[in-house]
Amino acid sequence: MITGAHTLIYADDAEAARAFFRDVLDWPYVDAHDGWLIFKIGPSEFGAHPTAGPGGPRSGQHHEISLICDHIEATRAELAERGAQFSSGVEEAGFGHRMLVKVPGGGDLLVYEPRHPLAHSL
Repeated sequence: MITGAHTLIYADDAEAARAFFRDVLDWPYVDAHDGWLIFKIGPSEFGAHPTAGPGGPRSGQHHEISLICDHIEATRAELAERGAQFSSGVEEAGFGHRMLVKVPGGGDLLVYEPRHPLAHSL
């Protein structure tokens, strides 16, 4: 049966994005070959959202990656110390507190402190 998920981020500068995940987020990794890093990302969850209406971004079918943290302000401070840049401040959202962190060559990544129950420890 299914044993895990392999999440991908496509970046215009994959080496810079990999350095961000390795050096800023400090994720453990294996080198699959020639610097092609595969990262351990820890517990994860999966949700299916509507493409329109409540809970949907109204932008059609797509996939999104979000990172979960325990304390948004402490996470922001720690990431900033490691050189992270942000596209937003900490903002209130219906599901919790959120911020956008820049992935070099890879756009923005949503990081949030959830208000909803978590499924990753079930």
